[in-house]
Amino acid sequence: MGDHFEKGQHALLNEGEENEMEIFGYRTQSCRQALCLAGSIVSFGILPLVFYWRPAWYVWANCVPCSLQEADIVLLRTTDEYQTYSSKKVVWIHLSTLSSTFGLTPDHPLITDEEYIINRAIRKPDLKVRCIKVQKMRYVWNNLEGQFQKIGSLEDWLSSAQIHLKFGSGLTREEQEIRRLICGPNTIDVEITPIWKLLIKEVLNPFYIFQLFSVCLWFSEDYKEYAVAIIIMSIISIALTVYDLREQSVKLHHLVESHNSITVSVCGKNAGIQELESRFLVPGDLLILTGNKVQMPCDAILIDGSCVVDEGMLTGESIPVTKTPLLKTDSSVPWKLQSEVDYKRHILFCGTEVIQAKAASSGPGTVRAVVLQTGFNTAKGDLVRSILYPKPMNFKLYRDAIRFLLCLVGTATIGMIYTLCVYVLSGESPEEVVKKALDVVTIAVPPALPAALTTGIIYAQRRLKKRGIFCISPQRINVCGQLNLVCFDKTGTLTRDGLDLWGVVPCDRNGFQEVHSFASGKALPWGPLCAAMASCHSLILLNGTIQGDPLDLKMFEATTWEMAISGDDFHIKGVPAHAMVVKPCKTASQVPVEGIAILHQFPFSSALQRMTVIVQEMGGDRLAFMKGAPERVAGFCHPETVPTSFVSELQIYTTQGFRVIALAYKKLETDHHTTALTREKVESDLIFLGLLILENRLKEETKPVLEELISARIRTVMITGDNLQTAVTVARKSGMVSESQKVILIEANETTGSSSASISWKLVEEKKHAVYGNQDNYINIREEVSDNGREGSYHFALSGKSFHVITQHFSSLLPKILINGTIFARMSPGQKSSLVEEFQKLDYFVGMCGDGANDCGALKMAHVGISLSEQEASVASPFTSKTPNIECVPHLIKEGRAALVTSFCMFKYMALYSMIQRQTACQTTSFYSRIWPLQL
Repeated sequence: MGDHFEKGQHALLNEGEENEMEIFGYRTQSCRQALCLAGSIVSFGILPLVFYWRPAWYVWANCVPCSLQEADIVLLRTTDEYQTYSSKKVVWIHLSTLSSTFGLTPDHPLITDEEYIINRAIRKPDLKVRCIKVQKMRYVWNNLEGQFQKIGSLEDWLSSAQIHLKFGSGLTREEQEIRRLICGPNTIDVEITPIWKLLIKEVLNPFYIFQLFSVCLWFSEDYKEYAVAIIIMSIISIALTVYDLREQSVKLHHLVESHNSITVSVCGKNAGIQELESRFLVPGDLLILTGNKVQMPCDAILIDGSCVVDEGMLTGESIPVTKTPLLKTDSSVPWKLQSEVDYKRHILFCGTEVIQAKAASSGPGTVRAVVLQTGFNTAKGDLVRSILYPKPMNFKLYRDAIRFLLCLVGTATIGMIYTLCVYVLSGESPEEVVKKALDVVTIAVPPALPAALTTGIIYAQRRLKKRGIFCISPQRINVCGQLNLVCFDKTGTLTRDGLDLWGVVPCDRNGFQEVHSFASGKALPWGPLCAAMASCHSLILLNGTIQGDPLDLKMFEATTWEMAISGDDFHIKGVPAHAMVVKPCKTASQVPVEGIAILHQFPFSSALQRMTVIVQEMGGDRLAFMKGAPERVAGFCHPETVPTSFVSELQIYTTQGFRVIALAYKKLETDHHTTALTREKVESDLIFLGLLILENRLKEETKPVLEELISARIRTVMITGDNLQTAVTVARKSGMVSESQKVILIEANETTGSSSASISWKLVEEKKHAVYGNQDNYINIREEVSDNGREGSYHFALSGKSFHVITQHFSSLLPKILINGTIFARMSPGQKSSLVEEFQKLDYFVGMCGDGANDCGALKMAHVGISLSEQEASVASPFTSKTPNIECVPHLIKEGRAALVTSFCMFKYMALYSMIQRQTACQTTSFYSRIWPLQL
């Protein structure tokens, strides 16, 4: 098999991505095809059936290896542990169908510019393109680089200046037609699979083919009762499976069908604005966004204006997100690398809803976005593909079942040979000899085993549905019974969604002042701190209702200010019309300003852990306000403005489980235009204002559920984006860490200006620590922790930053840390997925429970993902609970164990039944062997 591959050229498809595959080139041969056709006829259709089960064998039998450039069939092999094979036919796209429209020739300027993959894929002079379609994605042959490359998105190497220059005025009609032909339609088509297709696919399962063979044999031997019972059981099993698959197909189809029927406004070069259906969009098209409540039919880069977007489809949390335009700079750096940490703040994702589109004060007066990706290349398309092509499961029960069946097949083969010898020597008729020999095979290998194994899963799925837990992958129910580690998000999962504003701690040059409690009913005195709370947020006014992040909403409501949108008669220097304005309420007194206009936002990013706004006081100064994680905000402030007791004050509140937000500000010069100010310039030399204290309480169900899991010896782990100390406190309050157990904080830092790093740890309570260099490969916990208790009496806690450093520099330590790691704070969405994967490498069966906000990647990566959100993001998770608390976790594990026990029992019963039947058959054969000499 290896030699077969070495003869042909092969490469990697989607290198470095989750769906990475090896691709091999093959060319069909007529003589081989003729031989395979003859073999199919001679074998009465058995050979095509084998080829259906093993697509690689079909390619090897019909084709010869060749280079990818000459191949007409490619063989794909996944690079994971399963190494699944699939074959695809190479097809040609002919551009000659367009030549009659605008005279396309090989030297046409539209196809001579090789900066784009589309032009590199066109073969000259015959003007055609080779392509394959793999998992709904189209790949074209890049003639310049000699490999298949994904099509349907703008090239990553383009700079922001190139995007503005080449696509800022739209595409010509000719460019649109070429891209439309090569990239395909902008649709996420999920057809409702016909029942007959599902039925054929299910019936052609090797087990059902074996059942059909067994039933036919039993009827020929007049063994009708058992044969009829097997037929009825198989029909019920097939019908239920087909019904479930059909229901899933219908649900998925209805989920995405609205995407393909959206009317959009597109600006064409020299053609003006035109309305067309979204399925005709191509990468590079210039979208014009007008009005509110606009569904995005593609991924697009915002190049002018700003948008407020509901990304509930992606995050599972309906919190408006502000999108800012991609700035035009002279740098030749690719636009993704140029956009600081989070380039996604410029992207309007497919499937999300643009709640509000606002044109820039200077510019064309419209909100414009360049189409980045279309079809299944988009964010929504990727989500749908993850459902259509899920990651295969490596479940021990199924592996052991196959191994045992192979043993039974081996035993049956020996028994069949023995039976053949005995019955032939006894002089039986050839027909009888064949029947008896084959009968041994059907007895040794239980044909009803697959149907029997699904029995427990079907009943468990029905019971889960009654409890409001829905499953899109029934086979995962058995995996639930194996779970021995469950990861939980904190906010919205272990704790309540809503935040209560507890108070604010102002500060001045003398340090922190007394806490201002909002429970007293007293208004916060006017000052920069009050102005920051009133304006430093991403709230929007939609249909007279203030909407946005719950934290922002609580903070703004505490000021008792009002929000409005300025009218056309609003004329203040430097403030655009229709700007967001916050004003003190009519009953407020001693407020020297009429209001504050919000000029510009640098939106919150989970990677940056902060947000900043530029505001204009009416009749006053232009200011910048920052809000975010206390540690990050303090780092942008003048050191002398940060109180010396900052760390101890912060710890006072985080140890009590409060959520703490820091605020800072500075004055800006009014002669600079707002759009000319970069984030780096605004977020520097700030003055620290104080701490905002919010209370995030545990859900009532959290502690009992965690206690139940821990008593069942199932590990519980917290993965959160919140403060580390807050996470530790919540872990203690919830019972994840008991009072008698210690928490050891691990900190890892990279040395500035070098590739080395250091790691340290300390008891959270005692603050003792020891530092180790990057050459150490073992932490002796016993030396630092004077605890004579049993092993497991301590828990590790670390931040996302430390997790990253340890992964990069202390990879040998990571497994040792994860064995007792319980609290992981300030974790980004990507780090959550990586952590789940690292736990899986330690042979844990990992469950992940989250509310959908930033948890989608981890939910998909875990063996069992449980979403507490009813948003569309939940479709990527195998399980979704209608009840928004973690009570579903023990129910799921219990039903999984019940289904698993049922599967084991059915397996044992069927195997034991086969052994008894085989023993009976052997005794019968032995009887014939004893009486045969007497007959002679």
